Amino acid sequence: MNLRPRLHDLYIGRVVLATVLLTWAVLLGFDVVMALSGQLGDLGKGSFDFPTALAVVAYTVPRRAYTIFPYAAVIGSLMGLGQLAATSELTALRALGLSRRRLSLSAAASLALLTALMVVNGETLAPWGQRQSDQLKLAAKTNNVAMARYQGLWAREGDIFLNAIDGQERTVDGRRTLELRDVRLYRLDPEGGLHSLTRAAVAEYDAGGWRLRDVRRVSFGFSPGLATEQLLAEERWESELDPNALAAGVTRARNLSASDLRASIDYRARNNLDAREYEDIYWSRWFYPINVLALCLAAVPFAFGSLRSGGMGKRLFLGIVFSLGFMLLQMQFGRLAGAFRFDYRIAYALPPILMLATSWWLFRRKSG
Repeated sequence: MNLRPRLHDLYIGRVVLATVLLTWAVLLGFDVVMALSGQLGDLGKGSFDFPTALAVVAYTVPRRAYTIFPYAAVIGSLMGLGQLAATSELTALRALGLSRRRLSLSAAASLALLTALMVVNGETLAPWGQRQSDQLKLAAKTNNVAMARYQGLWAREGDIFLNAIDGQERTVDGRRTLELRDVRLYRLDPEGGLHSLTRAAVAEYDAGGWRLRDVRRVSFGFSPGLATEQLLAEERWESELDPNALAAGVTRARNLSASDLRASIDYRARNNLDAREYEDIYWSRWFYPINVLALCLAAVPFAFGSLRSGGMGKRLFLGIVFSLGFMLLQMQFGRLAGAFRFDYRIAYALPPILMLATSWWLFRRKSG
């Protein structure tokens, strides 16, 4: 088969791209409006106002575009090819000697460019925008929290500055707890000098307040070289730092780039920590372009069959069914991998394989 692009390839690609971009814009618009309405409940908290809410949502647009793109691609592809099928243009192209495989590759190739752009976006603009959004919202709602990223979270309460290397939020028996790891508390004196440095392996917030474990505190005297050390297994930390604000500041794994996820997985492996959450998201990034192309190829056979009749509603219905079906399939395999602790690469490879097998079976059935 000659793979050099020809006029019919460009025509099919243009139609598919136009419908995908239109579908993408509509879905993204709905998602942004829903996100903005979700922010309205926080208006009035601290300095969080409507312009800030708009900026917070605007920063998340690259991430939302990345997340929505696979569904926009399959729905847009079905609508574009359905439009060609309804006007008998696909039948005319086949009469010219073009195979279904060639027509399918024309549609898939047109999506490859957008998919590549989304992969780059998912590693650069999307995580950056999400961090800016989280930081802006956090800074507007509370004056204590300054910065949040997986390498370190900074917060301030009075003359104490807190730095945590990592943290996570958990729900136990319906109660939310926040656990920060490798915590340092810098207490400054009125002149701005360092009064004491407290290092704790874990800082945990529960119903009773903050609790520090494996504490080592060094207090500095007024004379040069004078310092005292104190070791404690556990102690209460009387603080009014808002744990919800801190929890929102701990960057979620899904908002990290693939390189940061890889570094987090290596760090946890070196320290015998559970890295399954990071592995889950890390491998989902690698299978993202494969999923998009497999999903669209699986839907293409319908353009040569049922889409020749019926209107836009039928194409839209099929696209939504394919998108939701694939999303549920991928979600179930991901949860099975987490529950039975098998390799996430297998979990994320099976859905596109099933989709491609379905596409192959449908092609053979319609060819027969």
